[in-house]
Amino acid sequence: MALYDDDFYLWTQEQAAALRRLADQRANLPLDLANLAEEVEDLGKSEYAALYGQLVRLLKHALKLEFSPARDPRGDWQVSVLDARSQLALRMTGAMRRRLLDDLARAYRDARRQAAVELRSHGERLALPQECPYRLTDALADDWWPENRHGIVDEVSG
Repeated sequence: MALYDDDFYLWTQEQAAALRRLADQRANLPLDLANLAEEVEDLGKSEYAALYGQLVRLLKHALKLEFSPARDPRGDWQVSVLDARSQLALRMTGAMRRRLLDDLARAYRDARRQAAVELRSHGERLALPQECPYRLTDALADDWWPENRHGIVDEVSG
């Protein structure tokens, strides 16, 4: 039960595997083991998807803070980064952190695409880096902020 409390995501993956093993053994139980395994596994996937979305949001707004010369929306971008960090810290487990680290490049591609579209809709056509310029540990750190390329000093970060 400690794993359930310590790392819910990992617990769901292990429980789904155990339920599948029981189903493979044709355990004579009044349970729909195959579907139970899928549902338990999906709980973990849903938790992970929520965290992945928060990481994408954090990276997207970090890109805007670093590369956009716009001044007015900066406070909103900073609040979004802070909120995404809070959500990640609140719900992230060790297994999820490892998976987010593995998925950082994909999350960055999603964030980069979204940032480019949003910036273009405001007339900004910026060359955003193809590869992720941020380390996961930095992006998640409370005191880390990207340096603005236009010399804008932000109150939160500067």
